Amino acid sequence: MNDAIRIIIADDHVLVLDGMRQALNALPDISVIGIATSGQELVRTLEEAHPDVLLVDIEMPHGTGIAVLHSLDNPPPTLVVTMHADDDHRRQAQTAGAMGFLSKSSPLRDLAAAIRAVNDGVDLLSEPDLARALEPFFQIRLSPDAASLTARERELLGLMSRGITHTSELAEEMFISQKTVKNHLSNIYEKLHVSDRTQAVVEALRLGIGIERSDTEIRPHDDR
Repeated sequence: MNDAIRIIIADDHVLVLDGMRQALNALPDISVIGIATSGQELVRTLEEAHPDVLLVDIEMPHGTGIAVLHSLDNPPPTLVVTMHADDDHRRQAQTAGAMGFLSKSSPLRDLAAAIRAVNDGVDLLSEPDLARALEPFFQIRLSPDAASLTARERELLGLMSRGITHTSELAEEMFISQKTVKNHLSNIYEKLHVSDRTQAVVEALRLGIGIERSDTEIRPHDDR
């Protein structure tokens, strides 16, 4: 996705850092563009790259995450992700300008939602109910092209995901002409930026697009 949320992660625990990077990079609407394992390295990384959202740990060598935030004139929307999930550290994070404060034990779903939320300008530290604040942000953000897939195009993807791939079979299942099937496929390829049927199904599943299964009810022939 060209409009993926670009993030930098700073954490001195390499295993945590690598795990977080891999998990977040697997999401189609989030892209890790930089990492740092110390406060000093984070400052250099921020000089070279300009993220949409910053994730920082508190305890790091050569400058804590809180200290780095205090030193920045115009910090990006920031989430503090830490093992120190107590009120005192929470207040420190908020004073330093962070917009969110999460425990490292938080599930990936919550972390991804928090990234989307602060990227949209939501100050999670000012929200009285974090779970409710995150609720609108659990869904993966699709590109405008992928989001514009019609119900019929999704239905066609659903049939192909079940192994029905021949144009004639798809036309029969959907009660439309083979020409209309080809038109739908052409639109799908363009919207998902793929070149064949297998790639289309794989990309739809990767994006988490809700693929509609064809029902068994007999419908009149239509070319919509």
